[in-house]
Parts: sequence; C-alpha cells; structure tokens
Amino acid sequence: MGISFYEKSLWLLLVSLLAVMGAYFALSTASLNIEARHITAFIAVIVVLVVIQIIGNALLAIANRRELDALVQSDERDALIRLKGSRYSHYVLATGVFCTLCLAVFVPGNFIFVHVLLAFWVHSQATELVSLLKLYRLGV
Repeated sequence: MGISFYEKSLWLLLVSLLAVMGAYFALSTASLNIEARHITAFIAVIVVLVVIQIIGNALLAIANRRELDALVQSDERDALIRLKGSRYSHYVLATGVFCTLCLAVFVPGNFIFVHVLLAFWVHSQATELVSLLKLYRLGV
C-alpha cells in the first residue's frame, strides 16, 4: 500500500516544522527578556513555515491529482485517529505549560519562559503528527 496524499502532507508538515523551528531555536541568542529581534525572527520563521507548506502541498497536490480527483471522504476511522492524536498532543502541551509556569517562578525575565513554552508547543505538534502517522500506518 502506498502513502496517501494526507500522509504525505503530514510528513511535509512534520519535517518542515522540525527543521524550521529547530533552526530558530539553534540560532536564537538568549537574553533576559524578549527583544524586537526575537519577535522579528519569530515572524520570519512563521512566514517561512507557511511558504514551505503552501509550496509543498501544492506540489503534492499536483503529483497526486488522481487521488484527489477520487474525492475520498473521511470516515469514522479518520475522526478517531485525529481524536487520539489530539489527545496525545494535549498531554504534552499540558505538561509543558505546567513545567513552564514552574520555571517562570525561578528564572528572571521572560525569554526562557517564552522559549520553553514555544518548545513545548512545537513538541506537542510533533507528537500529534507522529501519532497520526503511526495510527494511520497501524490502521487503527
């Protein structure tokens, strides 16, 4: 069985999210508080991520137009898989929010707070995407 358009799109999102946000975290220089350069860099990262998604999904749609022409509707299995992926993602995000709030009590400034919270958000999204890919492969 080949990889569906939806799975390819999930892979594109996962790889681009990890690559772009990984580059952001690697190149982000720490300071006590968030500065204008951090906000500018974050906006640039979001723009790059959106552009990659638009171009990547357009190319995937062109390459998989036969599958898209079939107009396969989602069913109960798709809803269940998305629900399970969201549940795993929310566990990671809730843990991250709790850890970030605990960290904020002990660390001065807002740079660490914002970046740890952002890192947990990225981790949460990656968890959801990996869960979806795995559940689709298992046929749950």
